[in-house]
Amino acid sequence: MASRSTARADPFGWSLFAARVATLLFLVILCVALHVLWRLAGQVSPWPRRFLQAVAWVAGARVTIVGAPVTHDVFYVANHLGWIDIPVIAGASGAAFVAQDGIARAPVVGWLASLNNTIFVSRSDRLAVGEQIEALRVAVSVHQPVTIFPEGTTTDGSHLLPFKPALFAVMAPPPRAMLVQPLLLDYGAAGPEIAWIGEEKGDENAIRVLRRHRPYRVTLHFLEPFDPATLPGRKAVAAEARARIQSALTASKRPLPSV
Repeated sequence: MASRSTARADPFGWSLFAARVATLLFLVILCVALHVLWRLAGQVSPWPRRFLQAVAWVAGARVTIVGAPVTHDVFYVANHLGWIDIPVIAGASGAAFVAQDGIARAPVVGWLASLNNTIFVSRSDRLAVGEQIEALRVAVSVHQPVTIFPEGTTTDGSHLLPFKPALFAVMAPPPRAMLVQPLLLDYGAAGPEIAWIGEEKGDENAIRVLRRHRPYRVTLHFLEPFDPATLPGRKAVAAEARARIQSALTASKRPLPSV
């Protein structure tokens, strides 16, 4: 990670930042206008997904998809490095997300998140867990995929934290025939540079990512899905999802055999 003095002395990085911000503002205006037109015509709007896909590309992410995503009646479970995970996954799958309620109050970002049917929950109010599960149950009653980041925080992508099992209650049992599909986000060597961890503020991370000179490769692994109805409860569902992501993460770090 560049020091503050190095960052200030990087005119090319700041030029990239300005160009990317201008492009994102243009995309907001264009995609929101098209989204409203589609909704007024009574059509399902593809523009939230297309907008988020474009955000990932403008921010430097070059996404490769491995595996076959389940496109409906599915509950995605993913590891988490930072805000860029959301446009990467949404752009590839059209998924909605469970996010902290603080995002709902953020200017522009909260409104844009609501366009993609984001479910806002409070991580500070443990008494509201039942209400959060009910809100999530309503969200999965439609066919749009929903994604959760059960680590509850972010890492640099080199390891996986324990999963918080509370929100897995919505899949124990599932409200209808549904699958859980674990996802592994692999940023490779760029992971520590992209990750939003430690004491870094969200705006600082966004500026740092948008000032990055080179694009970075993100491999989005859609792992083998499983039927949560075959498992005895939320902790078992969480453990199975984590085990599959951990196995894929371990395999991604394994050196390729020599030929």
